[in-house]
Amino acid sequence: MKDKNTTVIKAMELLTLFKTYESLSLLQLSKLTGMPKTTVYRMVLSLAESRFLKKNHHGEYELGLGFLQYGQLVRERLDIRKVAIPVMRQLKDELGEAVNLIVQENEEAIYIEKIETDKPVRVFTGIGRSAPLYAGACPRVLLAFMPEEEREKYIDSVKLEPIASGTITDKVELKERLKETRAKGYTVSHAELHDDSSAIAAPIFDHGHHIFAGLSIVGPENRFRNPEILASLTGRVKKAADEISRLIGWEG
Repeated sequence: MKDKNTTVIKAMELLTLFKTYESLSLLQLSKLTGMPKTTVYRMVLSLAESRFLKKNHHGEYELGLGFLQYGQLVRERLDIRKVAIPVMRQLKDELGEAVNLIVQENEEAIYIEKIETDKPVRVFTGIGRSAPLYAGACPRVLLAFMPEEEREKYIDSVKLEPIASGTITDKVELKERLKETRAKGYTVSHAELHDDSSAIAAPIFDHGHHIFAGLSIVGPENRFRNPEILASLTGRVKKAADEISRLIGWEG
């Protein structure tokens, strides 16, 4: 504790307040931190000069563009695969099923990482493969949690082509499944991209609570049809997706 810079700690304590409050006056900052007004004033001047804070037209302080610029750099340099792989490996070891990581690119879902199962009967999904957002658990979880206007525009314009025997081809049914996915926090698919295969997917969110990626397990359909087993699997997939979300800044 003696080696820590108390000025930096106090500055962080002050900045943390802006996670709760959009703007604060010097007096409010002093009361909330318990620091003398003169101390707060000096810190605020330094933070404003560094563009981490700015004064608004009411004379109160709010977060400045410095955070936006650093936040963008962090986002650009963050490789979701490096963060996700240890969690994916643990999930595969626990459940024995293949684990996929997927992101959206334009109007498709792209598989960017996979941890393969050791079981002899498996479903092949290659890294770099794409799928429409309406078909399969992992693509659909991306669609379910995208902004409403963007989601509705996609549904209105897309033609729901059958890919496998269980592909959803009715837009009313698709909207119901998406609504259910948002309510439950996960989605399940059976034979939507491949016959005799099933998948369970959950969303990965970023620090801004936006959908960032999707995590899924996939395997032969007969292993996912048992209700008790399915309930256990869905809970574990959700937990793993939440863990990855927290690692990239989501606070739940």
